[in-house]
Amino acid sequence: METKKECLECGRPVFGRVDKKFCSDGCRNAYNNKTKSVTNNLVRNINNALSKNRRILKELNPTGKVTKKRDTLLKKGFDFELHTSSITTRDQKTYHFCYDQGYLLLDNDFVLLVQK
Repeated sequence: METKKECLECGRPVFGRVDKKFCSDGCRNAYNNKTKSVTNNLVRNINNALSKNRRILKELNPTGKVTKKRDTLLKKGFDFELHTSSITTRDQKTYHFCYDQGYLLLDNDFVLLVQK
């Protein structure tokens, strides 16, 4: 006796191979997009924030090395919690980078912007 299989996405009958789970490529894609959307949204949001940080650093640092007030970056929406890498120098100064654009926190709420 053959049992009727239903599409995991839309519930319509599935015909064909024994291990087939979806009635069409569209249903398969829709199902997989739904199951992966939570993870993809998190990664997409982080990547967007990192790109925004890089864009802000690049805009404020056209010459390759400049000092700015921390508030200037914050007003443009810079997120100091997100960066792609950090480098600590011999004199224990830690530079944070968003891809190729970096910064060093200085005294008196100043920030040194640099390029890799």
